[in-house]
Amino acid sequence: MSAPSSRATLIGLAAILCWSTSVGLFRSVAEHLGPVGGAANVFSLSALLVSLRFGLPQWAQLRAWSPVYVWGCGLIFVAYEIGLALSIGFASNRTQTLELGMINYLWPSLTVVLATALGLQRFRWGLVPGVLLAMLGIVMVLQGDGRFSIAGLWANVLSNPLAYGLALAAALLWPCYSVLARLYGRGANALSLFLWAVALCLWVHYAFSDEPAMHFTVPALLQLAALGGLTALGYSCWDYGIRHGDLTVMAVGSYFTPVLSALVGTVWLSVTPSWSFWKGVALVTLGSLICWYSTRARA
Repeated sequence: MSAPSSRATLIGLAAILCWSTSVGLFRSVAEHLGPVGGAANVFSLSALLVSLRFGLPQWAQLRAWSPVYVWGCGLIFVAYEIGLALSIGFASNRTQTLELGMINYLWPSLTVVLATALGLQRFRWGLVPGVLLAMLGIVMVLQGDGRFSIAGLWANVLSNPLAYGLALAAALLWPCYSVLARLYGRGANALSLFLWAVALCLWVHYAFSDEPAMHFTVPALLQLAALGGLTALGYSCWDYGIRHGDLTVMAVGSYFTPVLSALVGTVWLSVTPSWSFWKGVALVTLGSLICWYSTRARA
C-alpha cells in the first residue's frame, strides 16, 4: 500500500470509532424525539455540518460524475440510512436495539465478499473461515441464551419483523454502496447531497406519519448534537477512505465495530448482555483477525 493510501485507510478506519456510538445514541434520540422525527433531525444536522465542511457539489460536477455514482450510490445510501435509523428506532426495547445493531454489522463480511467477487481483492482461502466465524458470532449474539435454535431465531425475528427486516436490508445495502463508490466515484464526493436527501425523505415520512410533536429537552438536544456531529465525522472519514484507501482493510477493520458498539451500547443503554453475547463478540473478533492475516499477504 502506498503512503497516501495508508493515510486514507487510517482516516477511513477512524469512522469505526464514530460509528461505535451510533446504535446507543440513535436509540436515545428516538426515545426523546420519536423514531422518524429523531432520525430526521440527526441527518439534517449531519448534512449541515458536512456541507459547511465540504460544500455542496456544483451542477457541473454532478454532470461530470458517473451517473452510477450520483444516482446509484445516492439511492443506496438513502435507503441504507433510513433502514438503519428506523430499525433502531422501531426496536421494541433496548436489548433488541443491540441485536438489531449486530444484524447491521453483517455488512463488513459482505463487503469483503463483494469486493473479492468484483476483483477489487484477490481471493484467498483464509477469507472463508474468517467470514464464517464472524457471521457465526453474530448469530450467537442474536440467539442470546447460548443454545442455537433456528426456531428460536425465527421467533425472535417475528416478534418485530419490520425492525429486523430493515436492519437486514441495511446490512445488504452498505456493501453495495462502498464497492460502487470505489468503482465509479473516481474522486467524486457527493456525501453532503446524499445526507440532505436522507433528511428530506425522513421529513416527508414524518409529515405523513402519526408520530406526536417533538419536544426538545436539554438532554435531547445534547444527544442530538453529539450524534449529528459523530455521524457527519464518521461518514466523512469513511467516504474519503473508500475513495482513496484500501477497501478490504477498511472492511476487515470494521469487524471491530460490533465490539466497540456493544461496549458503548451496553453502558449507555444500561443493558446487561448474556455470556453468549460476549462469546459471539469474541468470534467476530477472531474472524476479523483471520481475514486481516489472509488479506495482508501479497502475491
